[in-house]
Amino acid sequence: MPEPMLIVDSVSRRFGGLLAVDKVSLQINPGQITALIGPNGAGKTTLFSIISGFLPPDEGRIVYDRIDVTAEPPYKLARRGIARTFQLVQPFPGLTVRENIAIGAHLWQRSRAAALKLADQVARSVGLGAQCEAPAATLTVAGSKRLELARALAIAPRLLLLDEVLAGLNPSEIRDMVPVIRALTGTGMTILMTEHVMQAVMSLAEQIFVIAEGRVIARGTPADVAADQRVIEAYLGRGAAHRTAAGNAHA
Repeated sequence: MPEPMLIVDSVSRRFGGLLAVDKVSLQINPGQITALIGPNGAGKTTLFSIISGFLPPDEGRIVYDRIDVTAEPPYKLARRGIARTFQLVQPFPGLTVRENIAIGAHLWQRSRAAALKLADQVARSVGLGAQCEAPAATLTVAGSKRLELARALAIAPRLLLLDEVLAGLNPSEIRDMVPVIRALTGTGMTILMTEHVMQAVMSLAEQIFVIAEGRVIARGTPADVAADQRVIEAYLGRGAAHRTAAGNAHA
């Protein structure tokens, strides 16, 4: 059994009187895609922000690659190999696609020429090779999502946090994006993703953690989670969950 790449150990975070994350613990195995799902307001993005250093936890710790990195700032975590995307895509609109990606590449590439060369490689890997010279402001929603992914990939992460990278895409765009994400694990990358597109989650993730009201309520394989009554209740409500269970019993 491989040693976990990431351990989230009893992490909590409050905003005034709101307990947004409540003693969440999870382990992420290397080379896998793990999904963190839950209804809106469950605490997913807050947990992502804690793992990536944008928010400190009030309690608990984050261990990455056997090192306690709790509350380390994002730039230090980036150098350790942790990158993330954001739900709200905000590229530099006046720069080209290539230049936007090259900004991340400068973490390791000292020369502009080397950063731009790496940016071209990353752009091709996410399907933006033909748009390298285009201003970022001209991209479609799908193109902007690919650019957000490319900017994270430019720092050559070992652990990639994808925060609703499929949100806002139509079904055909989602189908095109899924193999791009899956291919990343072929490079040895580890992915933790939060997403509402359940069909994509079920096809990509090897393990899933479900949180509701800031707590982990279920974990397991996609099949295990899909059949869990606690998960159905969290998404559909208790009444709908009971009706679903009754229907299955009489099927």
